Amino acid sequence: MDSPLAAQAVASGRLTIALAGNPNAGKTTVFNMMTGARQHVANYPGVTVDLKEGSARLDNRTVKVVDLPGAYSLNAYSTEEIVTRNFIIEQLPDVVVNVVDASNLERNLYLTVQLMELGVPVVVALNMFDIVQRRGLTIDTAKLSVLLGVPVVPTVASRDEGVDDLLKTADALALAPQAARKVDYGREVEPHIDQLTSLVASCAGLQGRARWFAVKMLEDDEVTRNRVRSLCPSEFEKIAAECRRIRAHVEKICGHDITTVLADRRYGFIAGACAEAVRRTCEAHVSKSELIDRLVLHPWMGLPIFGAAMYLMFLMTFTLGEPMMTAMAGGIRWFSGLVYGLWPAQSESFLRSLVVDGVLGGVGGVLSYLPNILLLFLAIAFLEDSGYMARAAFIMDRLMHKIGLHGKSFIPMLIGFGCTVPAIMATRTLETRRDRLTTIMVLPLMSCGARLPIYVLMIPAFFPKTWQAPVMGLIYLTGVLLAVVAARVLRSTLFKGESVPFVMELPPYRMPSMRGLLIHVWDRGWQFVKKAGTLILGISVLLWSLSVWPQPGAEKLEPIREQLAVAAGANDPARLAELENQVSRLRLENSAIGRIGNTIAPAFAPLGFDWRVSTALIGAFAAKEMFVAQMGIVHSLGQTDEHSSSLQEALRDTYTPLQGFCIMLFCLISMPCMATVAVTRKETGSWKWAALQLGGLTVTAWIVTAAVYQLGRLATG
Repeated sequence: MDSPLAAQAVASGRLTIALAGNPNAGKTTVFNMMTGARQHVANYPGVTVDLKEGSARLDNRTVKVVDLPGAYSLNAYSTEEIVTRNFIIEQLPDVVVNVVDASNLERNLYLTVQLMELGVPVVVALNMFDIVQRRGLTIDTAKLSVLLGVPVVPTVASRDEGVDDLLKTADALALAPQAARKVDYGREVEPHIDQLTSLVASCAGLQGRARWFAVKMLEDDEVTRNRVRSLCPSEFEKIAAECRRIRAHVEKICGHDITTVLADRRYGFIAGACAEAVRRTCEAHVSKSELIDRLVLHPWMGLPIFGAAMYLMFLMTFTLGEPMMTAMAGGIRWFSGLVYGLWPAQSESFLRSLVVDGVLGGVGGVLSYLPNILLLFLAIAFLEDSGYMARAAFIMDRLMHKIGLHGKSFIPMLIGFGCTVPAIMATRTLETRRDRLTTIMVLPLMSCGARLPIYVLMIPAFFPKTWQAPVMGLIYLTGVLLAVVAARVLRSTLFKGESVPFVMELPPYRMPSMRGLLIHVWDRGWQFVKKAGTLILGISVLLWSLSVWPQPGAEKLEPIREQLAVAAGANDPARLAELENQVSRLRLENSAIGRIGNTIAPAFAPLGFDWRVSTALIGAFAAKEMFVAQMGIVHSLGQTDEHSSSLQEALRDTYTPLQGFCIMLFCLISMPCMATVAVTRKETGSWKWAALQLGGLTVTAWIVTAAVYQLGRLATG
């Protein structure tokens, strides 16, 4: 960047700072301390990786701060790495602040060196500087700054120490950019890089970073190769041929592939800088993190400790969340009753039905889960910020890799037993898009809490007490086994490919700051609320419309209305309730949902389902637990719940235990609720994946349930 342009940007208040760093380096904590609540989430164009944008105050000016995805390097190994480097190349931030874990300096400085090679103004934030001091080490920041050729600022972001200095240093660098040190790749490689740089510099749009593109072309980086081809089509073949010649020559001389040679030189540069700038001030001590890890990562103790941690997380979430969720649901019901009372008691207003049943019933039902979701987010944020989440992934990594998933996939899958929506949002901890998509697609197979009312209704209706617990366990186990199979199939078909190189860092344990935890919870919780208020609202209104239109003709309703008037005059509550249930059933049968249910009923016959079940399944798309209420309506029992003895008796009279089990099986596997579809679309960035999840699970449910029902009929004669 030219200095006059930088000065103009700073003077006009348009300074942009990009934060880059390894995962677990404290980059997000630095961002939170800089911006506070002045932040929002944005999507990078064309991908689903989130960028956080915020504003910081500096000398009465507003500075734009962008939190880039965590990345270990600027190679094209993951979407996060590609997004980070493309943002820097294309958006041209005034300064890049590289947040470095000072206690793991050599590993973190690899990204620093690549940022320096990119030719952008870089400030190094040596974060967690207090941990370095506790370990009996000292880092000469002034010397390290000279050795790297970039400003170095020590910080302890969790305590908001050094963050103001970091902002001021970035501001000063934007006004007067300085050239970073250049990595010397040695006499066998450096002349060839210079030669290739001259060739690349002839391409329009690449002159300012010709050396960077030359090095990446030598490393055979596919993304860089495509960019050079598009910007310099006439010279591309000449550049590519020269790259092949240099690569072959260097590999012949050095005996290693050129990527290894270049990486070794970078690490050599880093090791030399650290040897000069890092000193031990006292005898080495075993850190607290290492002492804790001896127990937490023990071959025999690690798994039970992990199980206990997960149990405590769910115990806290559902023990504390249950009364809050009940209170919130009660509050929504109270408000619905208040709105309902604005119309006369016998009113058949569509507006009242839209507001009460469509908007408040749909969105309110989803929002009632907000307390549990916030508590889950709080627990996850604590585990992440404390450093234990990385250990949990490490413990489960070997097992999860056997089914084609990453160790970090286990946490979202565990959360899925509570609610699929926060589970899908929790997949953001996964580094690669392939792992995220695979995990998201199979998460609905984890039997969420919304399915529990269905099991509580069906199991006592069809199975004796001694069989109830085993049947419940079998349903949950079936979901887990199907998720394993589905993950293996997806990784060998849609998401096949070599595993992305990934270093599982174990950051030091630290006590999370309350401010950081609250910002995490607020950010994720607000995203959930926005989903409930936008896409879920739209789906709720659509489902409501399908459930109330078309209305039954007057010739069908008039006889029942006459009977209602007679029952009201006779003051016969039982008869009134019976007739009102008949009206509800008649309206449901005549509605679009009822007609669709009757139309598709033959397709569900091989599963042992009749039109009642198929209709209830469609209506339950709003929320799985709505299946119970829908079954009450189609059986002319009015509003029922999972403990309704009358509904259980009606089910026993209508279906066999085999049919009851198949209903539960289909509800477990089939289409997820609308909230899950909405969040899948948001997190994947495409309706394609949401539709594939919806359709794929429903088809799988049909095949599995039909097989179980038909085999069960053969076995029972």
